[in-house]
Amino acid sequence: MAYKIKEMYYTLQGEGAHAGRPAVFCRFSGCNLWSGREEDRLKAICQFCDTDFWGMDGQNGGAYDSTGLVNVAKKLWGDVKNGRPYVVCTGGEPLLQLDEALVDAFHGGGFEVGVETNGTCLAPPGLDWICVSPKAGAVLKLKKGDELKLVFPQKEAPPALFENLDFSHFFIQPMDSPDIAENTRLAVKFCLENPKWRLSVQTHKWLNIP
Repeated sequence: MAYKIKEMYYTLQGEGAHAGRPAVFCRFSGCNLWSGREEDRLKAICQFCDTDFWGMDGQNGGAYDSTGLVNVAKKLWGDVKNGRPYVVCTGGEPLLQLDEALVDAFHGGGFEVGVETNGTCLAPPGLDWICVSPKAGAVLKLKKGDELKLVFPQKEAPPALFENLDFSHFFIQPMDSPDIAENTRLAVKFCLENPKWRLSVQTHKWLNIP
């Protein structure tokens, strides 16, 4: 199988439970909630996406088989770094392409494998970390995992819809928009009033790293 990749790079995880952890990010091209083209944004199910996942023209982007992807990930991680190598499969929507064979290949290369998904597709077996970020207007199929990270506020996706699902961690993340200051205030207020939920902020943006 040829996996279509927008970009791959080595950085720090910027948000959620693994914030600050070094990781190779493997960004898959394509999504089922938005085409990625600005002219289609207002017609998209998810209109607030802040990620460029269109095409395969980013850093280390291209079409790869599983061996090729693992080799790029190993090169990005390097030979001298200690700690267990970690690869984050993200997008777009990675579960449109990520399958058991690729998870096994990453494991064979020594990597722990995480995924960041909108939860509209079921996950392949073997993943070490599943982070689901539900979107209003999309049918949530993946209702079990490690981390639920809800972009907030979404009028049609209130936290109460998700707080009883089978996840170990529950995060509220302020929506990045022209209203980011107010969204952050509301998110902080919500977490203070609902301690089951923790605040996630996009630290990579104010650190100015990928």
